[in-house]
Amino acid sequence: MVSAVFHDSVALNTPAPPASAGSAKPVLKVIEGADPAKRPNASPEPVVEARVPYDWRELWLKVLPPVMGLALLVGIWALVSITSGSAIPTPAQTLEQAITIFSDPFYSKGPNDQGVGWNVLSSLKRVAMGFGLAAVVGIPAGFMIGRFTFLSRMFNPLISLLRPVSPLAWLPIGLLVFKGANPAAIWTIFICSIWPMIINTAVGVQRVPQDYMNVARVLNLSEWKIVTKILFPSVLPYMLTGVRLAVGTAWLVIVAAEMLTGGVGIGFWVWDEWNNLNVRNIIIAIFVIGIVGLLLEMALIKLATAFTFEEVKN
Repeated sequence: MVSAVFHDSVALNTPAPPASAGSAKPVLKVIEGADPAKRPNASPEPVVEARVPYDWRELWLKVLPPVMGLALLVGIWALVSITSGSAIPTPAQTLEQAITIFSDPFYSKGPNDQGVGWNVLSSLKRVAMGFGLAAVVGIPAGFMIGRFTFLSRMFNPLISLLRPVSPLAWLPIGLLVFKGANPAAIWTIFICSIWPMIINTAVGVQRVPQDYMNVARVLNLSEWKIVTKILFPSVLPYMLTGVRLAVGTAWLVIVAAEMLTGGVGIGFWVWDEWNNLNVRNIIIAIFVIGIVGLLLEMALIKLATAFTFEEVKN
């Protein structure tokens, strides 16, 4: 780059005064390699923002492992179906049957012949009723057990005794007391999903910092304000974890309960297809149960995240 330096002139772009007679002409020297940014009227270089390239590696790390896992499952399934002869249907045969089933999932040809959609909805209805009753009873019970030491010492042995009992062991008690398959299934869901809510809520209450309770005692807050202003915001993450665990337990229990009680439901559908030796429909039901359970858990995780974020923001 070239820069000009004028002698006997004020500035680079200022015209030199007219030369008088006998005066010497201005001397111009050319300096090679001078920086144009140092010139008075040099135009600024345009600023170009560098574009960050898309991180394809991160995308592959998110997508590739689940795809490989599903491919591994399908490969093992195909290998087992080949080695077992015709006992286990192949993935292609099951997919063909699934397309037929889901082409009309809400047909109804009587109480014992209904589409997979009606069976899933019936199971979800039972789960909602049993799970809702468990939440209404379990969450306040967890608050009281965690808040008062006497109640904690009173109920902890009972919870430790009853919590490990198998869900199917509670079903005959429900049939005996309620005299019906549907209320017995709801009772079984209730008694099995209540424990995670009680335990997690009580643990959350017991882990509230003692300084908070000391401040509440100094301010002479009522028990209602202690619960709503201090305990509830602190216990909310623990409580939502218990709710998420409880809904997973409820969905597991309903399948086993409906196998024994009958009626419309995904568990009864599995058992009915087994009686008909229709293995393709059984495999389809397994995938339906897994997908519905996954969607329930994802929905509760989103709910827990939203509530926790709101509490932090407030």
